[in-house]
Amino acid sequence: MSGPLDLILRQGHLPDGRTADVGVAGGHIVAVEPHLAATAPTELDCAGHLISPPFVDAHFHLDAARGLGDRVNRSGTLLEGIALWGDIKPELTVEAVYDRAMAYCDLAVAQGIGAVRTHVDICDPRLVAVEALLAVREAVRPYLTLQLVAFPQDGYLRDRDAAPLLHRALDLGVDVVGGIPHFERTTAEGDASVVALCRLAAERGLLVDMHCDETDDAASRHVEVLAREALRHGLQGRVVGSHLTSMHAMPDAYVAKLLPLLAEAGLGAVSNPAVNLHLQGRFDGYPRRRGLTRVPELIAAGVPVAFGQDCVQDPWYPLGTGDLLDMAWIGAHATQLMSQAGLRACFDAVTTAPAALLHLDGYGLAPGCRADLVVLAAADPVDAVRRRPARRWVLRGGEIIAQTAPRDTRLALAGRPIAPRW
Repeated sequence: MSGPLDLILRQGHLPDGRTADVGVAGGHIVAVEPHLAATAPTELDCAGHLISPPFVDAHFHLDAARGLGDRVNRSGTLLEGIALWGDIKPELTVEAVYDRAMAYCDLAVAQGIGAVRTHVDICDPRLVAVEALLAVREAVRPYLTLQLVAFPQDGYLRDRDAAPLLHRALDLGVDVVGGIPHFERTTAEGDASVVALCRLAAERGLLVDMHCDETDDAASRHVEVLAREALRHGLQGRVVGSHLTSMHAMPDAYVAKLLPLLAEAGLGAVSNPAVNLHLQGRFDGYPRRRGLTRVPELIAAGVPVAFGQDCVQDPWYPLGTGDLLDMAWIGAHATQLMSQAGLRACFDAVTTAPAALLHLDGYGLAPGCRADLVVLAAADPVDAVRRRPARRWVLRGGEIIAQTAPRDTRLALAGRPIAPRW
């Protein structure tokens, strides 16, 4: 390390178990050492709290966030949610989508989120959501990274206008090619949509992120076509399958063949624990399926898995706080990843794993990385998943952009400590 520092975070615990000082200069991490002898104009006493790179939401729908109004998804199904959204779309305005999205971005930053990949519905001849979210992306760029996915909600082939609209959205600057093959009219058309969209992404040099097999139907196997097309076009490491919930219903013998194919194709997977639990299994009696993809098996096969929030108060999901530690906590329960290693994997699923899927530059805790950091009132990643504590400080490029005081409970019990020691 050489030269003056702008900021030092003192004596924080890192996710790998080390205790260190983190030195920042010029918006980047320049030193991670047990004890930095240097000084800086701003020094934060982390007091053993966890220093982490920011949370990354690999799957969200910012155009629909808090857009439900007084409508109710009575069946709790994906299909009714799509129908409700179809009723809402004609009422959308650029101003309303922009305002709701900006408010959610404020919430995301307060929760320590540094990047969001959001799917934006392009099946609207006005492209209202695209126009609004392109403006939001620019407005929040100083403090939040937004990646936009061109998402043909009504089906790339099923909606006769979707193909030209998707091309228009990409021409306007949308970042990633999306799709929804299981919502096409037939299995064959679903597969054809995957083929066409992967070819388009390869021609344009773009990443791919498809809603894929978001159903309980074990016969929905578009993910194998997605993997095949990733291999065909040399897109290894550039393609994500989101949801993949049909995998929970597939026969084990088929999954044993599928998992190596996904790993060979370099596919990433995104599970959305809260929303998948809520929407799936709706056609089951009892026993009722959990509704998530096979997260432990995917990880064991070498397929990177991220957890996403997916929805907040929209036609598909009435709850949501934007806190990705909630997703790690719910995901740990739903996938039974309750060992110490499993809980750390759940923390990774909202930090390092999605950062890799989004191809974020400069993400991490090593010298040379951007000084985008979160200090949590937790001892380590497992403690963070267990308690979902306050984000003490959120930093972007070495600047503090949000801070939250830890909860301070005082007991009034004779003969007991003045604060809980749990």
